[in-house]
This record gives sequence, C-alpha cells and structure tokens, in this order.
Amino acid sequence: MFGAGKMTGMPDEDQALPGRDEAIELPSTHYLNGNPMNPPYPDGYQSAMFGMGCFWGAERRYWEMPGVFITAVGYAAGMTPNPTYQEVCSGYTGHNEVVFVVYDPRAVSYLQLLKLFWESHDPTQGMRQGNDRGTQYRSGIYFYSEEQQQQADQTKQTFQQGLLNAGFGLITTEIIPATMFYHAEEYHQQYLAKNPGGYCGLGGSGVNLTGVSFSE
Repeated sequence: MFGAGKMTGMPDEDQALPGRDEAIELPSTHYLNGNPMNPPYPDGYQSAMFGMGCFWGAERRYWEMPGVFITAVGYAAGMTPNPTYQEVCSGYTGHNEVVFVVYDPRAVSYLQLLKLFWESHDPTQGMRQGNDRGTQYRSGIYFYSEEQQQQADQTKQTFQQGLLNAGFGLITTEIIPATMFYHAEEYHQQYLAKNPGGYCGLGGSGVNLTGVSFSE
C-alpha cells in the first residue's frame, strides 16, 4: 500500500519470481462473521473476484453487502505460485491484489456486485489506483462463468458512457477468466475490521449507476 509498486508494466515469464509450493496458512473462519474461509460452501452459493486497487478497502466494501457469505483478499492473474505480499509488490509476479467473494445469489445478484465494483474505484487509471502505483493495483474482473462474463461486459459498456459523460477517459479494466486465487497473509484478511483506522486507498470516480437497470 501507500504508493508501493515497482513496475508499471507486466513482467515477462522469464522475469517472474519462482514462488513456492506451500500455500499460506489461514484462519479457518472469517474474522467478522465466523463463516468458513475454505470450501465446501453452502449449496447454490457462487464465487466472484475483483481487483480495484488496495485490497483492504475493496474487501470491506464487499463484506458489508447483505448476501455475501465470506470475503478474502489475495493475489490472482499472475505467474508466481503462492507469492508473498513483498513479492507481489515488487511487480515481478504479475499478480493483482484482488478480493474473492462467496455470495448467495438468492440474496444478492452478480449485477449488484458489479455495480459496487464500478462505483467504488476509478477504472480508467491503468496500473494504479490513486496514489497506489504498480501492476498489482490494476482494475480487473475475473469471471467464473459465461454469464458473469456477459454481465461484466454489459455493465462495462454502460458505465463507460457514464464516465465519458462525466469527463473521464476510457476504462482499462481487464475482464478475463478467473485464474488461481492465492490467499494473502493472515494479517491482510479483513484488515480494516482489525484496524478500523487503517489505510483504505479506495476512492471512486463519483459516477454511480443508481436508477440504471441491467437485464438479468
């Protein structure tokens, strides 16, 4: 956080750090709601994953949503297996800081998760978010199904028009299939619940989608 990040372009495969075989150990339950952090999750629940700058602030936005079962922060869309936070911050893993969400689609829709995504950060900034610069702060939607991809593309088009009307530029958000999600270290999980006065780094464009309807 705090403007960390050493690279503004993605590393080549031969530049990527080697990583490790061992996964980071996690607490078994979510710090706030006590739900299990690892699968199996309740039948019918679905997964979503987003990158929107500092993952501390992004996770808080999602754990506050009714219908969200658990949130977790970690690293995705890169090359290094089981990276550490320091390695991701170097820029030599290719990973993005992301929030992983498990939700009940009967209580909250993927479209509602997308609405929060678009409204909670500025998706036009490329490899940064505000003062946080580096490849790990890029905007990203990582979809788990064709339906999620279609809805991500649809809302991108709608939000792009709102941004242009407000004087912003073109969206740089990557929309790609969900890759392997590597949990971040324990102290990062639900960080702003453990440190209420902690750094958030999440702003927004000031454009909202209130009153805009998307077809399910």
